[in-house]
Amino acid sequence: MAAVQPHFFTLTGNLLAERTLEFSTWSAGATQRARRETFQVGGKGINVAKMLARLGTPHTALCFTGGATGAECEAWLRERGFSFRSFSSQTATRAGVVVRGGEHAETTFLGPDVAPSADALAQCAEFLDAQGDGNVLALCGSAPGWADETYAPVRTALERWAARGVLVVDSYGPPLGWAVQQPTALVKINATELRGLAVGSEAVPERLEKLRREAQVQRWIVTGGPGAVWVCDRETAPISFTPPPVQEVSATGSGDVLLACVLELFCRQSMALKEAVQHALPYASANAAHPGIAEFVLPV
Repeated sequence: MAAVQPHFFTLTGNLLAERTLEFSTWSAGATQRARRETFQVGGKGINVAKMLARLGTPHTALCFTGGATGAECEAWLRERGFSFRSFSSQTATRAGVVVRGGEHAETTFLGPDVAPSADALAQCAEFLDAQGDGNVLALCGSAPGWADETYAPVRTALERWAARGVLVVDSYGPPLGWAVQQPTALVKINATELRGLAVGSEAVPERLEKLRREAQVQRWIVTGGPGAVWVCDRETAPISFTPPPVQEVSATGSGDVLLACVLELFCRQSMALKEAVQHALPYASANAAHPGIAEFVLPV
């Protein structure tokens, strides 16, 4: 009998109603008129889900939505055929603006972080507990209010998930600090976030080696932009891989593309983690060479 394939979930704790304004040129201190405006839903879990869809991976994106911005996000997701489940919050979804064009580097302006309301968090926890064993859940991005008591039902549901399924964390701050105390199947972070977890040498492998021995996390991926990507598990010392070089257009979402590919290869196709990362790196590089997220031509 064939093994039952897992379903993949991404959980975005800090959804973003994001507008991109494109200019021929712009400068500070003057009124600017964009030549083009586009809208998209941002958030690391949404980005991962978008790439999972490109790979044909069965998935559902989980998120919190509220207010007019939240309604706009839900409409955008529905129109594009996203498989998602939103939990209605009494707090409005945050807004953001990306400014692109001219001689300036791409710049993102984000609205203030707002925690989901208690009822939305309770709905999310109930949904997680209702899912079957053996599925994959990726907690992605920041989670405002994580340490508050209102988040306790979600934290408890995630602890139960780690015991009966696969819990993956690509986060920072309080959620990351929580994740290293759990039997998390995989943590993906960047080198800056790694420095906040392990003291000592500035070198990534030494810090990663310390965490490999002391934390409960089973596997680690540490990225460094266009630089080396480090991988290790509880049995294997850190090893690094170099992404294919590209002419970078926008690095936004490239780490999310990497994670989606690793999830497909490691969790669904049962590829060894280091081989999964090696196979995923060309996809992340291709994303960086494209202005959108998970919209590039798939590598051969």
